[in-house]
Amino acid sequence: METEVKLTKLASCAGCGAKMGAGTLAKMLEGFKTHSDPNLIVGYDKSDDASVYKIDENTALIQTTDFFPPIVDDPYLYGRIAATNAMSDVYAMGGEPKLALNIMCAANSMSDDTIREILRGGYDAAYEAGAIITGGHTIKGAEPIYGLAVSGFVHPDKVLTNSNAKPGDNLILTKPLGVGIITTGAKADMVEKSLLDKIYTQMATLNKTARDIMVKYSVHSCTDVTGFGLMGHSYEMAQGSNVTVHIKANDVPYHKEAFELASMGLIPEGAYRNRRYAEAGVKLKRDIPLALQDIFFDPQTSGGLMFALPEEEAEACLEELKKFIPEAKIIGYVTEKQDSYIILE
Repeated sequence: METEVKLTKLASCAGCGAKMGAGTLAKMLEGFKTHSDPNLIVGYDKSDDASVYKIDENTALIQTTDFFPPIVDDPYLYGRIAATNAMSDVYAMGGEPKLALNIMCAANSMSDDTIREILRGGYDAAYEAGAIITGGHTIKGAEPIYGLAVSGFVHPDKVLTNSNAKPGDNLILTKPLGVGIITTGAKADMVEKSLLDKIYTQMATLNKTARDIMVKYSVHSCTDVTGFGLMGHSYEMAQGSNVTVHIKANDVPYHKEAFELASMGLIPEGAYRNRRYAEAGVKLKRDIPLALQDIFFDPQTSGGLMFALPEEEAEACLEELKKFIPEAKIIGYVTEKQDSYIILE
């Protein structure tokens, strides 16, 4: 569907590239008074993907919210990607999304049909996930914004966090990188339609299948690779777990076209924020092309899951994943803490 005004032209930045830098956000939250509660399993102090609150011995509530400006011009696709991205945080905690609320800011130039299509995209993604959108809140503003506040459930003993990776674990990533760079290139009309269609499909694909397979194994830690890029989210996992994450650069899946675009300097602003945040914790074990490094710092919209599990289970898990997610790969491993949180090999 074509819109009378291109959605991406109404926003100053796109998708998860609009996310505030992790370091900046942490400083803003310092010193706030909060209540303590023994049933709060995961709170914002953990830099995790969502909060988790124990309701009873068998049930914990997962809550998260995510929203962003348009990353595509098609309103239906924008709504679907934004909703898919929001529900991903629940999957990253090992849970299943059940309820959601729309969060929308509609630009004054947007027609009723455009607004309806954005919402329809969100509803379709939620339906596929088995979740119910029960309402929400919509305002008018300068730029379009859409996303969801999502509630999900998980057994209290099966909560996955981004801070429990163990030495000896392998790391699996389920979606290829390069989305932020490619969508930046698309703004300059330097990306073929076939590639755009490919990454649009990727962003609109739920992490449900990856989650359903992952929880069959002894996964220690999980996160979804989104606005902070592979390096930012790996940095948070390594810091929270007090380990060193080793990333095998040649094994990381990414869209090859992103390398050429990055070499030309088509890098989103979010990648520079991610580099400023995480670079001090990254050590290069060998010479790695700058363009490839940029891909690793590239903010991803509706990215894949990255999870740590015992080495002896990794190949079996990967084999099962590849039946449904061919791009999934083992990208590294975890050791005791060394002189850097991340080592690129």
